[in-house]
Amino acid sequence: MRPTKPFAALAALALLSTPASAEYRDTSVPMKTQEIDLQSYLGKWYEVARYPNTFERGCQAPTATYSQNADGTVEVLNACAGGRSRSAEAVKVGPGKFEVDFVRWLPGVAKGDYWVLYVDDGYDLAVVGEPTGRYGWVLSRTPQIRQSQLDKAQSVLRQNGYDLSELMLIAQ
Repeated sequence: MRPTKPFAALAALALLSTPASAEYRDTSVPMKTQEIDLQSYLGKWYEVARYPNTFERGCQAPTATYSQNADGTVEVLNACAGGRSRSAEAVKVGPGKFEVDFVRWLPGVAKGDYWVLYVDDGYDLAVVGEPTGRYGWVLSRTPQIRQSQLDKAQSVLRQNGYDLSELMLIAQ
């Protein structure tokens, strides 16, 4: 059965609009995720470092706020200073592993992996990545982090095969 023209056009548009990103990780290095206590992870996080990506271009002082839905999924609200925001829904798929859907009305078109590589005991610092190495973030409960926290985050990224030369510190 041949796809209808509207479906084919929509599929082509989705492929064309998918951002091409560099790979910042040696994918031959196995990634190690950390199981998290979801209730402790929920709430507001400040993005303090990230790898360059097209969907956050121009985003100043980014934050991510996580809340749990009644069905157990996680609502994610990514926001930039000035009001630009984007919501998504995440589903736990393994220890420290989530699948995030950014276009819920068109399931499967804009899904991505969100793997927690590290979270400290107080849930004040988190390092997040994904297997292809196109994305990675350092998150904090406060707008600024100590040098020792940045050192720890960089160590986690390095251990998971990430090249630190492209990691950008983000002003909050």
